[in-house]
Amino acid sequence: MSRSHGDRVAVVRLDGPIGASGMGRPGLTTDSLEPVLKRAFGTERVKAVVVVINSPGGSPAQSEYIAERIRQLSAEKGVPVLAFCEDVAASGGYWIACAADEIFAAHTSMVGSIGVVSSGFGLSDVLTRFGVERRLYTAGDNKARLDTFSPERPEDVAWLEGLQGQLHDEFKSWVRQRRGKKLSAPDDVLFSGDIWVGTRAVEVGLVDAIGVMRSVVAERYPDAEITMVEAPKPLVARLVGGQLSAGAMIESAVSGAVAALDRGAAIRWR
Repeated sequence: MSRSHGDRVAVVRLDGPIGASGMGRPGLTTDSLEPVLKRAFGTERVKAVVVVINSPGGSPAQSEYIAERIRQLSAEKGVPVLAFCEDVAASGGYWIACAADEIFAAHTSMVGSIGVVSSGFGLSDVLTRFGVERRLYTAGDNKARLDTFSPERPEDVAWLEGLQGQLHDEFKSWVRQRRGKKLSAPDDVLFSGDIWVGTRAVEVGLVDAIGVMRSVVAERYPDAEITMVEAPKPLVARLVGGQLSAGAMIESAVSGAVAALDRGAAIRWR
């Protein structure tokens, strides 16, 4: 095998939801991405690191951690970062895209969704209908806010709205910090939680230009070799060719749904 000694552009793909996920489809976390990012920025003769994003978002904290790690490595190695939005770079996916020095999207990419969403179920009447008694014991008056099987309290809803507002403010602050004067639409438009298709995302300043990864890299770095940097697959994925059995996936989905019901409303970027 011959080894190229020319310039390189390292490419990292970020696919899927952000944060811990189920067995069927693990989410993007700082722990899972750390070795990938270090390898990308440590590539010999690397001229730039490309982050290709296809994510609907997820955990606010993990979105921040991943973006901050990209910025740290970029500054440490003196390597520019280009982000490419594929099908969707929404909410937490867009937060990570903002870690790049430049953001590109396809004409048909969906970008933005700068907001916060919480969802859950109210099942207190269902328990009563079937004669089931809910027994919930806590130490602390607010330990079980928005419990799925308890009646909703106005003060809990107000608390959740305040929490969402704080997270939304952090999101807006990050976008302003990274995009600065490139933003060209009013705050009530940019930060409404809406999604823009690629061309419109360029017009409002969320994206720098329309472009797909290989075309842009070929134009910017015509003599560089594109190097894909991937994480090693887990043992189970290697043994079954990256595909879990249908039974395992169903079991994982059911377990996740039960856990979500018991947790109540979960907060994530949107």
